[in-house]
Parts: sequence; C-alpha cells; structure tokens
Amino acid sequence: MHLPKVTRNLLWIIALVYLAQQFLGDALMPFMLWPFGEIMVGTGSDGLPVSMGFQPWQLLTYGFMHDPTGFGHLFFNGIALYQFGSRLEEVWGARRYLTFFLVCVAGAGICQLAFMAWMPETAGPTIGASGGIYGLLLAYGMLFPRERVMLLIPPIPMSARTLVIVFGALSLLMGVTGTAGGIAHFAHLGGMLFGWLLIRYWRGQAPFTRKRKGPWGV
Repeated sequence: MHLPKVTRNLLWIIALVYLAQQFLGDALMPFMLWPFGEIMVGTGSDGLPVSMGFQPWQLLTYGFMHDPTGFGHLFFNGIALYQFGSRLEEVWGARRYLTFFLVCVAGAGICQLAFMAWMPETAGPTIGASGGIYGLLLAYGMLFPRERVMLLIPPIPMSARTLVIVFGALSLLMGVTGTAGGIAHFAHLGGMLFGWLLIRYWRGQAPFTRKRKGPWGV
C-alpha cells in the first residue's frame, strides 16, 4: 500500500518522540495530558516540590507520546494509523485528513479531562495517539462500512462497520466497569465522538445544516 505524506510523517513523529522519551525521560512530562489542578510528581534539584497540571498545548502533544516502558502501545497504534489512515488520506487529501486526526486527538483529550474531573481518583497523566486512532477507525467504518478488515489479534475478518461497533462497545463497557485500568477508555470514545461530529459537520448533517465542500459523502 502506498503511504501518503501525512500518514508517513505522523508515523515518523510518533517513532521519534518514542525514542526521545527513552533518552529524555521526565523532561517530557509537561507534554503529557495532565488533569486540572496540581499533582505532585517529585522534588527538584533544589529540594522544592515539583508539580504538574493541565496546559492547553497538552491537548495535542500527549497524542504523540506512548508508553516508554514497552513497545506494544506504539506498535498497535502505528499499525492502525498505517492501515486506516493511509486510505482516509487518499480520499480526503492531506490537509483535511490531518485536521481530522488532530481534532480527534484534541477531542479525546477533552473527554479524558472531563472524566478525570468527574472521577478524580483516576486522575493522572495520559499519553498516546489512541484517541486519534479511534477517530480514524470510526471514519473508516463510516466511509467504507462493508469493506472487510482483519483484526491483528485474534486474526478474525469482519466488516469495517462491525469493527467500529465492537471496539466502541468494548471501550464503553470497560470504561463503565473500570476493566483494564490504566487505559483511557473515555479518551478512545471521545476520539470517536469528535470524529463523528466533524464528519457530520462536513456533510451538513444534524446537528449541523450546511454541507461543506469535499468528498465527505463517500
């Protein structure tokens, strides 16, 4: 499969940021998504306490960071970005595809912030492109609902629409029940929600009215 420019650059960026995390460690903590308020994270070289809290830029920067203690988080997001992002970029073009991905990342971050404010006992730093990936998955299922796709683990073929329903339902179930702690399930759902809203905005569908120019009805 041809790898379009934006998808290729996004893959390079998340890979390079992952390498930077290995060498810079805690120096990149301000770029994670932190909850509102202040969370103590240690002490500085001067012996004074160091705290972290939400900053606006984190709504984007957190989406390019991944768990530095393992490779799975980066690997599976990278595979999904390659599999779904490439096709969407070819349909939408570079600018609107990048806009969509970043809106989904930021939207996922907003939902995660809301969840942490509602459930403060879960508050902590959030990293990962998964919110943007779930948005791409949702878009793929909307544009190519009957196309057959293959899960990686387990290798089960299904339609793109079914895949979206399965992943969305699992995220909702695990988020509500608190299953698989340490995973930002509501960020995943937030990426889907903002992706759905943006596509409907482009199409001029409720709750929006005027259709925007572009191949959004594919």
